[in-house]
Amino acid sequence: MAHKISETRHHWTNRLTFLLATVGFSVGLGNIWRFPYITGESGGGAFVVVYLGCILLIGLPLVMAEMMMGRRGQASPWQTMIRLAGEAGASAKWGWLGAFTMMTAFLITSYYAVIGGWTLDYTARALSGAFVGSDGAHSVTVFESLLADSWRMMAGHAVFLALVGVVVSRGLKGGIEKAVNVVMPLLFGLVVLLALYALWAGDAAAGLDFLFTPDFSKIGFSTVLAAVGQAFFSVGVAMAAMMMYGAYLGPDAEIGSSALVVCLADTGVAVIAGIAIFPLVFAFGLEPSGGPGLVFQTLPAAFGQMTGGWFFAPLFFLALVCAAFTSCIAITEPWVAWIEEHGLMSRQKAVVAIILLLWGIGLLTVFSFSGLKSLTVFGLTIFGFLDFLTNSIMLPVGGLLIALFAGWVMRPLTVAREFNLEPAGLSFRLWRILVRYVAPPVILALIILGVGE
Repeated sequence: MAHKISETRHHWTNRLTFLLATVGFSVGLGNIWRFPYITGESGGGAFVVVYLGCILLIGLPLVMAEMMMGRRGQASPWQTMIRLAGEAGASAKWGWLGAFTMMTAFLITSYYAVIGGWTLDYTARALSGAFVGSDGAHSVTVFESLLADSWRMMAGHAVFLALVGVVVSRGLKGGIEKAVNVVMPLLFGLVVLLALYALWAGDAAAGLDFLFTPDFSKIGFSTVLAAVGQAFFSVGVAMAAMMMYGAYLGPDAEIGSSALVVCLADTGVAVIAGIAIFPLVFAFGLEPSGGPGLVFQTLPAAFGQMTGGWFFAPLFFLALVCAAFTSCIAITEPWVAWIEEHGLMSRQKAVVAIILLLWGIGLLTVFSFSGLKSLTVFGLTIFGFLDFLTNSIMLPVGGLLIALFAGWVMRPLTVAREFNLEPAGLSFRLWRILVRYVAPPVILALIILGVGE
């Protein structure tokens, strides 16, 4: 017997809470280690200019599209796409686009939560003074010992997901809203405080020069594509959460201005994070390498050698916890909402089922650093394969299909009404041009280059 789809939809208490939640989803671990590193290695201030252009031309139109589609559908992404396709007179197969974005988010959460467990582990270590007096060799040893200790990683992974589950189980107002109203101001405050500390205790001149001095000789085609990729992935396009949070928007919410705030806040946190990181790195002659090495190996050594490092190290890793936490909440919610709206089980039971499944699949990532290290897929570890599959293929494919659906399938008048714009107005026409003619070929280039790597 078919389940009746629930029509009940909760709404955000106010616009500020929606913005905090959506920025919390966009601002993740990648903002704190990946963006600063890419900026420094790709032309500094010149790259920032290119990146901001990509955010405005690619990221912003697609964020607007997802928010608009979510509010129009008033359901989980899967059900939203079915409804919107029916409204547009298109094939019901478009519903699978919603399911595809939800699956992408699910796979990302399975390994992202493992890294979230690392942030909890390192916060505890920093509070215990484990990094006081630490040097580069010690920091590398600590990180490698964590990766080799499957039981410890399993525990961190479990605790992190349990915290996410507690919040999501309490619903929009009782859980997600309360969490972001506390966690996001804490995250913003910590990042700003850490940036001020880094400018005082570190080599401010070298760090700021690394980040912001324009070097246009480094700006080439590959750099522009890197900026597009960072802009596309940073704001969280095609991960179901933006559409899900859009479904909780009231009819009077301004989508365009909200999307702009999210994109600019996401970029702002990334830039401030760079200011908080690189003066410390250069002050002690450490290597400003990207990825997990920067956060879990290089920075503990910096904190271990500097004045006040014992105090600021726990704050830094707590900021990482906050960034990972709000992102995982957002990309867990769509599956729970889908189960709940189909009446398959209560929200609480749905959360338990999803969290246990995420934890179980996450074990593949945990053991890919130890017992399953020799097991490879296309030459990649299980973790490396999942990261490549989701970031280089699934996310851009989902983004491409969202652009095509919003720009070519949905009726222009319907879209303009959701944006509260005049169909013949300049703003709406510009959005249509970007989402129809600019975003698709650029994203297609990302997919081709990603598969070819």
